[in-house]
Amino acid sequence: MDIKTAEFTLSAPRVSMCPNDTKPEYAFIGRSNVGKSSLINMLSRNKKLAKTSSTPGKTLLINHFLINREWYLVDLPGYGYAKRSKTEVAKLDQMIRGYILEREQLVNVFVLVDIRLEPQKIDLEFINWLGLSSIPFAIIFTKADKLSEGKVKASVDAYVRKMLETWEEMPPYFVTSSEKARGRDEVLDYIDQINKSL
Repeated sequence: MDIKTAEFTLSAPRVSMCPNDTKPEYAFIGRSNVGKSSLINMLSRNKKLAKTSSTPGKTLLINHFLINREWYLVDLPGYGYAKRSKTEVAKLDQMIRGYILEREQLVNVFVLVDIRLEPQKIDLEFINWLGLSSIPFAIIFTKADKLSEGKVKASVDAYVRKMLETWEEMPPYFVTSSEKARGRDEVLDYIDQINKSL
């Protein structure tokens, strides 16, 4: 898939305020500081599409970007929030889960995981919740350029082993680097395949 146009559409504080549209939606989510904005900008080849920041947890709304006028890339707030009150955390959690469970146009969630870290409890809990909620998802390992190829493989293998302790099979996964545009074609081809099957 070639991305020709990527336009910001709107930011919504709750699912009822998302675009009144039937186009398929692909949501991107991960822990704060996982490199989500950089990945979105790399996929769209637009460095200004999603706001990147050195301060984690800047995404506080459900952000819709219309891609090729055919489908929406949805930037969701991160979990594992940086420096937030319990009330704010609960509000964000409700917004994220409301969107994921209620949005009929959502066809796939991409869960971003920092490849440099061992499997994190917070990521695994979120992944398991998606599975129990019957939400289609794939995993995107980010920041692969920060490790040697050997360590990339070892890290992915460790994640697969951990997942297979509770899952019958591994969901689709992609190894990416926003710096090197690694994994871009694979992720976009996966979206293209789903779009063609709808």
